[in-house]
Amino acid sequence: MQNLTNASADPIGWHGTTILCVRRDGTVTMAGDGQVSMGQTIVKGNARKVRRIGAGGTVIAGFAGATADAFTLLERLESKLERYPNQLERACVELAKDWRTDRYLRRLEALMAVADKDRSFTLTGNGDVLEPEDGVIGIGSGGNYALAAARALMSVPDLTAEDIARRAMKIAADICVYTNGNTIIESIYWMSPHTRRERSSRNSTASSWGREMPSARWPSRCVTAGAVSNCPRASVRRSCPRTS
Repeated sequence: MQNLTNASADPIGWHGTTILCVRRDGTVTMAGDGQVSMGQTIVKGNARKVRRIGAGGTVIAGFAGATADAFTLLERLESKLERYPNQLERACVELAKDWRTDRYLRRLEALMAVADKDRSFTLTGNGDVLEPEDGVIGIGSGGNYALAAARALMSVPDLTAEDIARRAMKIAADICVYTNGNTIIESIYWMSPHTRRERSSRNSTASSWGREMPSARWPSRCVTAGAVSNCPRASVRRSCPRTS
C-alpha cells in the first residue's frame, strides 16, 4: 500500500533542499543548494534558500520546506529581531513559542537554520531551538549527508568555513537526488582576514605538532642555546625535544 503520509502533509510534493551552516575561525558560513523539485521533475535549479535578515544583514537564515511557509516564518523572525535587536537567541525562542502555540503557524511545514556572529540555531515546528555543540548544522533532504561531510572536514587544518561548506555541499549533491551543485553561500566575518589566517595557522601547527614525527627527520644533535637551531621545529618557537 502506498504511503500517503508525506503526500497529505505536502500535497504538491516539493522537495530538494540542503542547508548547511559551518562556524570556524571567526567566520560563520551558511550554504544552500538551488534545486526545487515537484514530484519527479526538477522545476528550478537556482533557487535562493539562504538570505540575510535583520538590521544591516547581521543574521543569515536558511530554510527547508514549502516556500510560502518558510517566507512566513522568515518574516516572523525579522519582526522578532526588530523587537529584540542583537538578541538572536531571544528572537528564536519567541518565534518557537508562536510557532508551537499559534493555530495558524502550527500548520506551517518548514525548518530553519539561523546564525549570527555569536550563535547558530535550528528551529522546528515542535518548538525546538537547538544550538549545535560543534558549530555545524545541516537540514533538508541532503542535510545529513552535508552534516556528516562537514564534521569530517572540520578536522582538516587550513580549511576555512567556506571551504568546508563548499566541499560538504558537493558531497551532498553527489548523493542526494533532490540536491544540485548550484550552491549559494552567505558568510559573516567578525575577524580580519589576517587574524583568521593566523588562527588557522596556529590550529594547523597545533595539529601537526600533535602528530609523532619520524626520528629520521630530526638532526643528529641540536645546537646549544643562543645559536641558530637546525631543528625543523624552530620556526614554531618551541623547544626541540633533543635539547633536553
